[in-house]
Amino acid sequence: MAEQLNFDLPVRAALGRDDFFVSPANAMALGLVDLWPNWAGGKLVLSGPVGSGKTHLTHVWAAIAGAHIIDAATLTKEAVPTLATSPIAVEDVQRIADDPQAQTALFHLHNLTLAEGNTMLLTGVGAPLQWGLTLPDLLSRMQGSTVATLEQPDDMLLMAVMAKQFGDRQLTPTPDVLSYIAKNMDRSFAKTAHLVEALDQLSLSEKRPITKALAKRVLDQD
Repeated sequence: MAEQLNFDLPVRAALGRDDFFVSPANAMALGLVDLWPNWAGGKLVLSGPVGSGKTHLTHVWAAIAGAHIIDAATLTKEAVPTLATSPIAVEDVQRIADDPQAQTALFHLHNLTLAEGNTMLLTGVGAPLQWGLTLPDLLSRMQGSTVATLEQPDDMLLMAVMAKQFGDRQLTPTPDVLSYIAKNMDRSFAKTAHLVEALDQLSLSEKRPITKALAKRVLDQD
């Protein structure tokens, strides 16, 4: 039997529409994104736990809308006039809870983007009220947005997400291994990413394929 070769290859995330797996946990959010450009008020909030697919869905939308994507924590008031000239996605808004300047910049970006007739997508962990925003005018704008929620995953979605994350690392565990992991792990997307990385590293270090036995070792350690 030929020896399986293991390479420390770079992780390339597949973020296209065909790579987005639909289940009851995310179907509503995808449906609302698909309503673009007919969003109420010209904006939409994607809300969900870490690793739930917000970034992937943001990239799907950006490819369709020709939008720029920016991390909320990097937003400055000086960049607003340029960013407002096209559809814009602002990710992880909860990260600017302690940054009054970034909140002010987002408030101006929100107003100017909509005034220019463009659309805005915002993402965050939890609903806008849970983002910790302290600028009243910005908070009121966020509360006035339609919210598309991505829920915690079911088994089928966990397996699909794992298969994608392993594929991003050029790894292809068998379906029975994916099913075993999904049934024995903590049910969260964040945990999925952690387990995939741990199994990748263990498989690489021991030059072994990813099997149930290898998965059990990582799950037991976790």
